[in-house]
Amino acid sequence: MQNVSGANRWITLFVIIFAGEMVFSLPFHIVRYFRPTMLSVFDLSNTRLGDAIAVYGVMAMISYFPGGMLADRFPAGKMMAVSLFTTGLGGLYLYTIPGFTGLTLVFGFWGVTTIFLFWAALIKATREWGGVLAQGRAFGFLDGGRGLIAAGAATVAVWLLGTFLNGTESITSAKQLEALKAIILFYVLFTILSGVLVWFAIPHKNESDKMPRQNPMKGLKAVLLTRVVWLQAFIVVSAYCGYKSLDYFSLYGIEYFNMDEVSAAGFVTYASYLRALGAIGAGFLADRYTASKVIIVTFILLIISYMIPGFLIPQAKTVYLFFANMLFTFTAVYALRGVYFVLLEETQVKKQLTGTAVGLISVIGYTPDVFFHSLAGRVLESSPDGNGFQRFFMLLLVIGLLGLLSSVLLLNIRKKRNTKPTAL
Repeated sequence: MQNVSGANRWITLFVIIFAGEMVFSLPFHIVRYFRPTMLSVFDLSNTRLGDAIAVYGVMAMISYFPGGMLADRFPAGKMMAVSLFTTGLGGLYLYTIPGFTGLTLVFGFWGVTTIFLFWAALIKATREWGGVLAQGRAFGFLDGGRGLIAAGAATVAVWLLGTFLNGTESITSAKQLEALKAIILFYVLFTILSGVLVWFAIPHKNESDKMPRQNPMKGLKAVLLTRVVWLQAFIVVSAYCGYKSLDYFSLYGIEYFNMDEVSAAGFVTYASYLRALGAIGAGFLADRYTASKVIIVTFILLIISYMIPGFLIPQAKTVYLFFANMLFTFTAVYALRGVYFVLLEETQVKKQLTGTAVGLISVIGYTPDVFFHSLAGRVLESSPDGNGFQRFFMLLLVIGLLGLLSSVLLLNIRKKRNTKPTAL
């Protein structure tokens, strides 16, 4: 993909970024930005919604590995386009506001459509675009750009929510239903649009497609026996738990800072614009200092940010400290997401094995899709003293320590191998 020149190269990157976010908008955006409204419309508790989302995680886990091996053998563009179209169809079903069983089924369906044909193909296309010396920028642009797309789309969706809910003396169930259905339809249309763009904009042949293809089972064995790939998986687990935790910040604002649904959704939406700052900034730093070092420093900062709400209870005189800390947490989480796949190049994983390696890293790294929401829901709702969120942040602190340990071990292994790539 490096051979694509000039404006076409940047158009390709934009489409990769746009599609890379919109494919996950239906499964994740509505839950992240509009959780209180969704809980009300579907008449669910945090635990029940978490259990439904866990089915997405189970199906995703099943799909990561075969999807990764498939991405090593077929064009990324076609795989991604089919994924986007089918994900949009699932959104049309969500628009009917199904019961708990139907909601669970659609999350399971999305677990297949967004992962099997899409995820490894997305990472492969991004790695191809970045080449050898710009991996940090490639993945930083990917996640930072995805953040801008997510925040922009969510801003429109928050406007839709406000259109239906503002200006009324009391928020009725009927108004909430109308607002949520409008938001769902908005995301459906943009998901399908991104599929059309991918079909025409992403080249159907990549650089790695020209390389000799390795026997899939030999490639699988090689990846399974590589220690740094396993450490990358543990790094992703920790970072992704931090990312999933952001889904609860709107609820945190409502419970501790007396925010209403619209203002809480607005705060989380505006904080999402920090994704570009965190991811792109971390990407440039990774090209300069290596991704492993950037990840270690970021985990340390993230752990500190969890200590504040973990040990302190919000008070009127500390409200600005807590809001600033939440914004800092968003930035650190986004920085980690922006660079953890840069480790593929730093640890010299062969390009023709990118899909298989991504499959292994993802099947372990994204297990929070299975357990995190169910675990978080139980932590929040099983605290008799009302300090559920303090326990929630202490849980995140422990998970962050796991990520820090894995990052340090990976850096030590890389130093012993003396495989440091040329830094810019």
